[in-house]
Amino acid sequence: MSGPAERSANDLTAYEERPERVLVIVAHPDDADFGIAGTVARWVRGGSVAWMVCCTSGDAGADDASVDPLALARLREQEQRAAAAVIGYEGVTFLHRPDGALANDLALREQLVREIRSFRPDAVMAMDPEVIILDNSYVQHTDHRQAGMAALDAVYPAARNAMAFPSLMLEEGLAPHEVNRIFLFFTNHPTICVDTTDTLEVKIAALREHASQLRKPEELEERIRSWAAEDGQRIGRPAGESFRLVSIG
Repeated sequence: MSGPAERSANDLTAYEERPERVLVIVAHPDDADFGIAGTVARWVRGGSVAWMVCCTSGDAGADDASVDPLALARLREQEQRAAAAVIGYEGVTFLHRPDGALANDLALREQLVREIRSFRPDAVMAMDPEVIILDNSYVQHTDHRQAGMAALDAVYPAARNAMAFPSLMLEEGLAPHEVNRIFLFFTNHPTICVDTTDTLEVKIAALREHASQLRKPEELEERIRSWAAEDGQRIGRPAGESFRLVSIG
């Protein structure tokens, strides 16, 4: 988790459009809720259909080395499903890749292309894979970078290319699908901001469902509100979430 991207002298563009179908691709349970839950909640309340893909189940997310990773994975999947219900996702898919060892390989990209062609979104949301150091204060988890790059590679060119993973079309009937908008979060180069004033508390309620990951929940909630206020200020709103918007022709 991290705060909003580094500030510049210029305000961001307030983004008012709403995708009809949005696919969120993240590395771990809780990633999306820390980063974009306010935006997804706003869009869902406006009529969007949202689905989440977690590349891992967070089986390495504990401070105690004696914790059973399979039991932890089951718990974190339960927490993420509960949080997703708060936001309003239609569902969550877990790809069960290894937490802490996620790799942007062909196997992962095939799984993501399957999800894209099945759900057929008009927008995908993922972490900015170019970010290693965020705000000069946070080292981006290697899984975040790998998931972000895999999402980009799956969107373009694989999901739209009939010759990429041909068995998906020939054996599963999943036709190629074009995604034209990618919303990258936890970015050092934001270009737009979504007003999340009305859904900030929904985001915080979703985060509370990740009880296994919250060491100091009260302090975390204050940081979330502070980050939202900083982003919102850039578009003249009480709260916001910023993104690097990539538009693909």
